[in-house]
Amino acid sequence: MNRRSQAVLEMQDRLGHVFADQALLERALTHASAAAGTRRLTDNERLEFLGDRVLGLIIAEALGEREGQASVGVLSTRLHGLVSGEACSRAARSIGLGEAVRLPAGETRRGAREQARILGDACEALIAALYLELGLDGARPIILQLWAPLLAEPHDRAASDPKTELQEWAAATGRGPPVYRILERSGPAHLPTFTVELRVPGERPETASAGALRAAEKAAALALLRRVRTPE
Repeated sequence: MNRRSQAVLEMQDRLGHVFADQALLERALTHASAAAGTRRLTDNERLEFLGDRVLGLIIAEALGEREGQASVGVLSTRLHGLVSGEACSRAARSIGLGEAVRLPAGETRRGAREQARILGDACEALIAALYLELGLDGARPIILQLWAPLLAEPHDRAASDPKTELQEWAAATGRGPPVYRILERSGPAHLPTFTVELRVPGERPETASAGALRAAEKAAALALLRRVRTPE
């Protein structure tokens, strides 16, 4: 048994579900870069699309039950953070999903298994696979168990929606709106890294890098927020 095959078994054990349809699982674990140029493999992009919607529904239901007194605005912000790419990548790491993903050898050597975007996308695809195999009622308890640590965390709007929080802080303190600028895009087309610079009048610029432009902007916004709100 090779290393990835062992990782797939261990991931299912941590997840708490062994797939009856292993072909479906393999599709969920196959990154587009591994399937490119071959008809033998089907990548997980369509499953990602479905999994994102399944996750949103399940987490929205859970929030409605857990936080019945919260306003719609608070629930929306909380939901946004809990279904974000960062949340999905954290859930993926908790079950060792990165080692189970099918990637070209070159991407593995470049550390792709640890990239938040790849982990988050694979997690969404895995959720779709659970839904297709078990239905919504069967998938729900597994997904809620996987998300339990995230749901238990206290709500931090700055962490879940830092760009909006920063924009509101800048307006409230009389500064101009935040401005984001791409400094660099590197890496292959299917696995890019974006480096952005964030400027707010009156503050030192902040830079951040991530595998998606929006994620890089969010990271820069969160870093600047934490800096201006931490007493020196």
